[in-house]
Amino acid sequence: MVTDASSFDSVLDINYGIDPELDALLLHLMTENHLEYSIDPGKNASREQIRFMVAMENNEFYAPCSDWMFLQLLKPGLPDQLLAEYIQQWKMFIRLAREHCTDRYIRRRFVGLCRHKFRMALASPIVIPSRLMKRMITILMTQSGIDDPYAEIRRGLNRRAGEVVEGQAFDAAINACRESHPGCTRIDDLRFSINMLEIERLMRISTATDAWEESQFCESELRACGIEQEMDATPREFDGVAEALRGQGDGPLKILMLPKRSGGLMFDIRLIRSLLRMGHKVVLALKEGFYFDHPTFWDRDGDPVLDKALHDAHFVAEDRLSKNELLSIMREYPFVVISDGTRERINPYRTSVTFARAWKECDLILAKGEGKYRRFIQTSHTFTRDIICYFRDEQGSFHLHFKPKAEWVSKFSENYIRGKAESIISKMRQARNDGRTVIFYSGIIGSVPGQVDMAIKVMTTFVADLRTWLDSVFIINPAEHFEEGMDADDLMFMWEMVQRSGYINIWRFQSHSDIERSFDLMGAKVPPVWAGKDATYSTGCTKEMHIALDVQRRQPELQIIGPSPEKFFRRREYGVGKFCDVAIDKCD
Repeated sequence: MVTDASSFDSVLDINYGIDPELDALLLHLMTENHLEYSIDPGKNASREQIRFMVAMENNEFYAPCSDWMFLQLLKPGLPDQLLAEYIQQWKMFIRLAREHCTDRYIRRRFVGLCRHKFRMALASPIVIPSRLMKRMITILMTQSGIDDPYAEIRRGLNRRAGEVVEGQAFDAAINACRESHPGCTRIDDLRFSINMLEIERLMRISTATDAWEESQFCESELRACGIEQEMDATPREFDGVAEALRGQGDGPLKILMLPKRSGGLMFDIRLIRSLLRMGHKVVLALKEGFYFDHPTFWDRDGDPVLDKALHDAHFVAEDRLSKNELLSIMREYPFVVISDGTRERINPYRTSVTFARAWKECDLILAKGEGKYRRFIQTSHTFTRDIICYFRDEQGSFHLHFKPKAEWVSKFSENYIRGKAESIISKMRQARNDGRTVIFYSGIIGSVPGQVDMAIKVMTTFVADLRTWLDSVFIINPAEHFEEGMDADDLMFMWEMVQRSGYINIWRFQSHSDIERSFDLMGAKVPPVWAGKDATYSTGCTKEMHIALDVQRRQPELQIIGPSPEKFFRRREYGVGKFCDVAIDKCD
């Protein structure tokens, strides 16, 4: 008997490991939505990558939808409200097909195919409606040959919105002076207050255009918005936004901006410019491909208005940037544009590695639109970063929500990690000045599943022994610098700075005899899981071998000892956010 989902007080209590039947039901949900990493790791994010965005404990289950939708999907049968959601998606799809596919035969064929999929979804309602829509859109695009039915619509929206943004009504709406600031005692406060006034106006105006047709993008509609009256009616509504933008005293913020639709994007870009003027850095994430009127990463190519508006933004097409590469780009460019890697409503399981890392490196998420409100606010799950979500409902009412990051989540800033690396480098420099030999020891930490604690003990025991019989050496053992909360991305970023510092004399990679010596020192036999292991078993060590060889090319005096380099290169890329390895490639 499957545990009844309605018996749980919170969706946070619905996890793996409670009941095998419930586990099966959750796996059924994941597999039918094509989101299970173990089945399709090429398309889906690993749990470690999901944790860049979602604050998940060990066995916590996360479904990319609202609590309400999640519970509806777990209920037996087809609840009326869930049926209404499916029907709404079906009507949107039929309207899309009729308006954009003129070939009657082809249209009947792919609509018929989608009808079969739709009936299957209703017969066993476990597919998230937005995922069903994604599936049907993919069928439309592949069967009809129509790559992007909304490309011209988005260009038209941007063109009309661009005219409004350049017009007098917009200038008056944004730059009109309000009453004086009698309570102001500092110029800084006055400057910040003026910036916040501009930001509030831009956020309210941009959402006001969400329901506009292309013909409504005009100055008369803008004047009729009543933004000033709305602001007067809720004078303290943006206090939370102001507090978030002031930051925590660690300098300007890194902000990830998630827009809603074309047209409104032109106002969002003005909002981004205000944030840049305040000194913040902004990453704008667009869709990878067609998702109705949502702007895509590639829209700039055929849209001169958008191209002009984003003329100084740096576009990054790479979808698997490393932490080091992303931070390097963000240091050089204050305004970066990336793709979120999807053609659907925000879904952490399908977002690109670059997007997930951008989320993790930013301090604040600005998410616009009701769809994101459902995904971020109407879920009991918390996230790893503060989120400000804003939108207008169908009645035109403005909504603003702030969701703080999970209290237990630590964010290690770039400056903090750099400081930690600099501290180690400083000790290496002092050791070199004292005439000691600096040795870096690379070994297995997380490559053997479930053996992290033992791996640290193996390394620490061996290095402690090494220190007793090597004279005048300074040995760096990474296991002694582990900090709770740091993930593999943070650690690799820190260690690469140390490793490329130029102060290493000897780079020792763990050999199988090192491991055997360590167990001997512990008075134990080598367990089967450790037999024959050495640094070549670790993808992390493999990356370090690449770095070691690169450093050696610049510093030929660097001594590399341990397993030979060619034995390392059977490994593939380091698993995103993982301490452990991915599979070994075939050796030719």
